[in-house]
Amino acid sequence: MVSPMILGVADGVSQIEQYGIDASLLPRELLRHCESLGMRQLIPDKKLAQKDSYQGPIPLLRQAFKATKNLGSTTVVLAVLDNSTMIHGKRHPMIAAITVGDCEMLVLRRVETEGSNLFEIIFHTEMQRIDGHAQSPLQLARVDGRIDPNFTDAVTVEVIERGSAVHCVSAYEGDVVIMGSDGVFDNLFLDEIIHLSNSILQPGMGSPLPQEALAHFSRAIVMASHSKSQRQANGRLPECPIGHGGKVDDTSVVVAEVLEWTEEYKGRSGPQRRRKEQRGLWACGGFECCGGVSEEELDLNLPEPHSPLNTTPQPSNSNVRRR
Repeated sequence: MVSPMILGVADGVSQIEQYGIDASLLPRELLRHCESLGMRQLIPDKKLAQKDSYQGPIPLLRQAFKATKNLGSTTVVLAVLDNSTMIHGKRHPMIAAITVGDCEMLVLRRVETEGSNLFEIIFHTEMQRIDGHAQSPLQLARVDGRIDPNFTDAVTVEVIERGSAVHCVSAYEGDVVIMGSDGVFDNLFLDEIIHLSNSILQPGMGSPLPQEALAHFSRAIVMASHSKSQRQANGRLPECPIGHGGKVDDTSVVVAEVLEWTEEYKGRSGPQRRRKEQRGLWACGGFECCGGVSEEELDLNLPEPHSPLNTTPQPSNSNVRRR
């Protein structure tokens, strides 16, 4: 989900498909409701009744889930631009993050060091997995009697209210937000993502960063993730955070830049605008995987972990699915 005031990645749990349930329906529906609520509650200077105003990421996610109808199970991460925080009597823009499961989020900021102006990680969410098992993330679910005859939505509401992880970090113009499914963060070390960001999002590009550069960066992350399951010239599988060869998995990424809210962006955030035309406070490039990719596109020649990457992945077909 990419919209001016709220971003999201939701990763449907594929095991649900063995019960004849489409794993994509609940996460897609959930993000649609999150976007609708976020755009209504978070646009600056919008007049709302107190009961309809933004109350934080947990109430927003809870209300969005209650509005869904589909069966399924999903992990989720949301990034909300919260302009309501007051510090010393002044508004202080914040990015509020809420996660359930093993989607993750990074916030990068340029730091000038020894004459260079490179991105560094200033914030990183953590995965929520049951007993640390890579295949057992905390989930938001709605199931029927085929799976659990005693299930009620109250179970998932409790997960949102008590099991979700919520964080707030100060937002500054030019910050870059990276959100992705576990297909990214199980396969790439953080220093590899940082290297890609500094290779592709050059300081000379200015702000706002070109949409094409953000889209290129998101594709590069996905292609680098997928390359980890390809054997190297020496026949070995590359090392990953979860072990050699990583995880062959569906992979989704959103990359965004924090921008100042202006009348120009306000005029582009109306309901008549198509989602892909909206920029708002985020300037975004999204990449969702649901198709095929050639071996040539995956030939990134990634080095051993924790050493600089020596290639820059090129933009590729934006339809990639891994099974």
